[in-house]
Amino acid sequence: MSAAVGVGAGVGVDAVAFPLRGDHITLDALLKATGLASSGGNAKVIIASGEVRVNGEAELRRGRKVRAGDEVAMGAETVRVESPSP
Repeated sequence: MSAAVGVGAGVGVDAVAFPLRGDHITLDALLKATGLASSGGNAKVIIASGEVRVNGEAELRRGRKVRAGDEVAMGAETVRVESPSP
């Protein structure tokens, strides 16, 4: 077993890039936009269950503003939020 296993808990490894259109997106909207949630109601349930982490910390607020540089993880899936293209 390598010493690097478990470091960062998957953050940054095989993350899917999500380019912002503005300066932020709410957490529930991000889950819908990336397909991690099938609907707004589904996103609300997933977030309330504690399954979502933002920058490695459990996040229970569906209105949490996610900004460029943040990483959102749910299970084995990680989304890296990037600055909008110029």
